[in-house]
Amino acid sequence: MLNGDKWGIVVLTMLVGSFTRSVDEKLRVAIPKSFREAMDCPQGGVLYIAPGFDHSLAIYTEESFAQLGERLAQRSPTRHQVREFARLFYAAAQRVKLDRQGRIRIPAELAELAGLGAEAKLLGVRDHLELWAADRWETYRAEKQPHYDEIAEAAFDEST
Repeated sequence: MLNGDKWGIVVLTMLVGSFTRSVDEKLRVAIPKSFREAMDCPQGGVLYIAPGFDHSLAIYTEESFAQLGERLAQRSPTRHQVREFARLFYAAAQRVKLDRQGRIRIPAELAELAGLGAEAKLLGVRDHLELWAADRWETYRAEKQPHYDEIAEAAFDEST
């Protein structure tokens, strides 16, 4: 998210950190104040929820959702993976609003896709949030954390 400071300088606000969240019977999840502020999303603000990767859900601001769409639009529409991803992603994506308590309601089909139960993990991932079923996140983290160095090296390897 881009935010201007008092001098008019534009700075990128990074979403970082993680929070354990309850998922109530109406599939509502509270977005922590630090995330709401970083996303510049006040009460009544609009967010987009879409399928994420590794059985998570991705939560975007309008700005980051539009930027993702622009990056996708730059890809060739003749590639079947581009068309397939766009269809699956946009068909499942939903626009939601923050309520007075800073909560969003997770659409039932997305909650089912992510396997959400009574407890979830909400992660800041640079320009968006990820919402994971708590048990899936712990399994993922336990599997990947021991390989952090190799994952980091591969992520920053410019030869691939």
